[in-house]
This record gives sequence, structure tokens and C-alpha cells, in this order.
Amino acid sequence: MLEDAPRYTSNVSIMTDLLPRFGISYTRDQVVGELAWLKDQGMLTTEDLPGGFIVATATTRGCEIAQGIATYPGIQRPRPRA
Repeated sequence: MLEDAPRYTSNVSIMTDLLPRFGISYTRDQVVGELAWLKDQGMLTTEDLPGGFIVATATTRGCEIAQGIATYPGIQRPRPRA
């Protein structure tokens, strides 16, 4: 999702709203938890702004994993695009 976003950046609210389009029904808290894990793995950075607004930006490593160039245990490789 971040790979396709402008500047590889999005916020938690937008991501939470977009996930159902991919068949994923997560709460905002679940998205925040997943982002924290991805941040710990070096796949993205986060910025906490006033009002509970969280912005996430993919790192080069995160983009490589999203594209299937690199792998990481526990993260499924992307399917080939038709």
C-alpha cells in the first residue's frame, strides 16, 4: 500500500479505510500495532503528530520486500501481477 502512495507515505486513517478493499478488516488499533511491528523490523518509519495522527513512510527495505526483491520471515511474497 505504501509502495503505491505518493512519497511512500500514508496515515493510519487512510490505511484503515483502504484495507477492506483488499479483503482485510482491521481496526485502527490493529493497524497501529502492525505498523509498530513493521517499524521494529526496519520496513517503515512513523511520525506521531498531534491529535493521534500517525504517518507511516516505507523504507527502501520495506519497498524491496513489498516488491518481492527481498524476503523476510513471516511476510508473504507478493503474487505475480497479471
